[in-house]
Amino acid sequence: MGATHIHGITAADVAGAPTFEALVPEVSTRLASLAVVAHHARFDLAFLRAEYERAGWLLPHLPAMCTLQASEYHLPALERRRLADCCWAVGHPLTSAHSALGDARATAFLLAAYMHPTWGRAPLLEHRDLPRVAAAVRWPTGPTGTTRSPAARPSAVARKSAPPRTAAHQAREATSAQRRELAALVERFSLDDALDEGAPELSIPYLEKLAEVLEDGEITAEEATDLEAVAAVEGLDDASVALAHRAFVQALAHEALRDGVVTRAERQELTGVATLLHVPSRAVAALLETAESARNARLAVGLTPLPADWRWGEPLRVGDKIAITGCDDAWRTRTEAAAEKRGVRVMASVSRRTALLVSDGAVAGVKASRADELGVRVVAPDVFDQLLRHLQPQTSVTPRTGAEPGPRVDEPVVRAVSSEAEPLPPPAVVPAWAREAGLEVGVRGRLPVEVSEAYRRAHATV
Repeated sequence: MGATHIHGITAADVAGAPTFEALVPEVSTRLASLAVVAHHARFDLAFLRAEYERAGWLLPHLPAMCTLQASEYHLPALERRRLADCCWAVGHPLTSAHSALGDARATAFLLAAYMHPTWGRAPLLEHRDLPRVAAAVRWPTGPTGTTRSPAARPSAVARKSAPPRTAAHQAREATSAQRRELAALVERFSLDDALDEGAPELSIPYLEKLAEVLEDGEITAEEATDLEAVAAVEGLDDASVALAHRAFVQALAHEALRDGVVTRAERQELTGVATLLHVPSRAVAALLETAESARNARLAVGLTPLPADWRWGEPLRVGDKIAITGCDDAWRTRTEAAAEKRGVRVMASVSRRTALLVSDGAVAGVKASRADELGVRVVAPDVFDQLLRHLQPQTSVTPRTGAEPGPRVDEPVVRAVSSEAEPLPPPAVVPAWAREAGLEVGVRGRLPVEVSEAYRRAHATV
């Protein structure tokens, strides 16, 4: 029975039911002299034509109206053109979606809206003329004598090279959060964006089907067959399908960027979809990197300099990559979200490009070992809170790598001081201020240069 969870038909429902061949005379009687209306009519008619052929009958050319294609005229503002989207646009909620009777009734309501003389745009002449054309169609009264068995008959549509489910994708077990991210992206996917990215005009039904099957992050063998069928019915060759795939991925990437934040889950899902559809992942990576650079530049605007009493070592900068190990779950969830929002990328592992590792010392795992091996700076959660609170713009120099780690938390930051600096107050004042600020004053009360500089900045006349 196939996807019972979608159409709701079980084996028990069809046990003892007549075959299509037995019903061909009745179906022909019902269809004779009438035009056919369906959402993606060419696709549905291909199946009907194949069933007639299998039963040994010749299905004549049926005058048909496609409510999906007609939606471009009647509902031009829609970004998605599924049956549910079109029904919602005309004020008729779709119930019992994907059931034969539910979809047929919904299509009938959509047809009524399209053909209404005063609602929206005037009906097209070619649609108004369909009953006249249908009345002139000559229908067969019996089989032609040529019957094809299900095993011997060719496919209802030509087989194309549809995207297979790759081994890498089969092995990837996406978390529920990642699945939700992809489902949300696909739900917001815009056909207009895909067309702007170079998808062929005829690929709209294919893109809708692709979005439908990708909501769970994979393409099963059955879904791949459906995609092949849609591509063949719409006359899409391999090159056109490849263009549609690339445009689909690019449109998803733009949608992910729309809110200015590309989460780690979204990035992983976009890369996974690109791999699944044989779209070079570098195209997605380049798009995301360009957008991320622009976003980092925007986020850096308005950031304030470090306070005069700064004592947390090398600052964290917009665009830095960090990793987290251990730490309280609630703190970690809250901090990861805050970091991503401010332009700090939270990575799943430690590499030479990792600016720092946040650890509470409770877990001595792979990340901690890797950080120690590469010399990546390790800070405690409370220190990271300070670093994130005083985030700094990214410098124009080469990004920091683990080969050249920044100073440790307890190391003071040395900065240049103006030659016109004001003289310091009496010796006892600065050490007292430094101790209160938590700065190290040195052995026997000696003042390190950086402490003197910090005092001057804190008390400078504005």
